[in-house]
Amino acid sequence: MSQLPDLESLRLLVLVGDLGSLSRAAAQLGLAQPSVSKRLSTLERRLGLVLVERTRRGSQLTDAGRAVAGWAQQVLQDLDGLLTGAEALRTKRDAELRVAASMTVAEYLVPGWLGELRRTRPELYVGLQVTNSEHVPELLRSGAVDLGFIESPRAPAGLPARRVAHDRLLVVVAPGHPWARRRRPLGVAELAAAPLVLRERGSGTRETLDQALRRAGAAEPRPLLELGSATAVRNAVMAGTGPAVISELAVRTDLADRRLVAVEVEGIELHRVLRAVWAAERPLAGPAAELLAVTRRHRC
Repeated sequence: MSQLPDLESLRLLVLVGDLGSLSRAAAQLGLAQPSVSKRLSTLERRLGLVLVERTRRGSQLTDAGRAVAGWAQQVLQDLDGLLTGAEALRTKRDAELRVAASMTVAEYLVPGWLGELRRTRPELYVGLQVTNSEHVPELLRSGAVDLGFIESPRAPAGLPARRVAHDRLLVVVAPGHPWARRRRPLGVAELAAAPLVLRERGSGTRETLDQALRRAGAAEPRPLLELGSATAVRNAVMAGTGPAVISELAVRTDLADRRLVAVEVEGIELHRVLRAVWAAERPLAGPAAELLAVTRRHRC
């Protein structure tokens, strides 16, 4: 490649994937559609790939486009982390509220909670660490954070916990996958035997799936691909890599828009509880207690 892709074009590609429409992406960005089309064409030339399929019925990402959009989203998230870290170094101020959250909770629930908290506390500075559920207790016990959110099947020993939401894991496939046309539920043995796109070990999603399969008397899942975020798993499925087990929170819009299809599974329990946890020796007070109160008002 003679030139690297620009960040705004990567953001545009991700938005087209999320919205499923070039015109909707243009409207959300406040740009004319010809300008958006030109920007995507330039990105395609720089990468040497066809990213968007343009038809009379509209525009949608190709398989290559969905894969690149997934990688682009990770690049943009890393950039946001870099900018956030640089801001923290520049201002040299400590967070008034230090929170650690598992990946799925951080991506799909925490932003709304923090948004409401900051409407009543606009001066509040929040430091958020996004990590796997298994690492949150370590951060609490060491005093590195004030409040944690996890998606593990069990509350950590020795830590007070409170339920903040319910979630369930779904088996999802791309519309062209044979399972999308099944008329009967998938059996738990079939699920365990199939190569799956999975979250990595240590994540709450993976721990919930492994435990559910053991309780159902089935073998451990067969990883086709192990990825570090729900977004990466979602994009891999949309690109046709294979079926996945993923949080419903991560794919609600895709299921409604028929970009993904949920496959019913019998003989296994995939519901789970999402929890807030904190250190017993440091009772919740101030902003941490206020954030917990926000989650109770928005419990799902």
